[in-house]
Amino acid sequence: MASARHDQRTGTDPIADGKAEAIAELMLDVAQCFFRIRALGQKTGLITSWGGGAFGFMRSLALLGPLTVPQIAQMRPTSRQRMQRLADELAAEGLVEFIDNPKHRRSKLVQLTRKGAARYGELNAQLIAIASTMGVALGEADIRKTVEIVRQLSDDVKLRSERLG
Repeated sequence: MASARHDQRTGTDPIADGKAEAIAELMLDVAQCFFRIRALGQKTGLITSWGGGAFGFMRSLALLGPLTVPQIAQMRPTSRQRMQRLADELAAEGLVEFIDNPKHRRSKLVQLTRKGAARYGELNAQLIAIASTMGVALGEADIRKTVEIVRQLSDDVKLRSERLG
């Protein structure tokens, strides 16, 4: 006997299809939001000539402490080579420095310099100032729940991507 939810004409489950459509819509809206955020970042200087990756790179170091370039690359959907170029560019600007890694002789650790920590603090304050004027109709609990949902979806996408190769 078929489930009451099962559509015998199409052979589909409308509840599952509704969930799938909602997830697809969420993914597309998150992508659109990302591109709008990137455009805003370019206009405000949060995204510089080196791209948006510089802020995220420095944020990782600020939050997690010294890391190797491969560790930073594993946190992002990008190559180790791209992160190495970014690390080299940030080092040339005096924002990060390479230090000895006690766990690996050849793979140096990258850490923020004082100048880099100060620059990260400035960029983060600018981001918070912009964010403080947004989403005024939303409560903090709704925003935090949305963050959790987007992180779960992102983790699921990452796992599926890793399985594909």
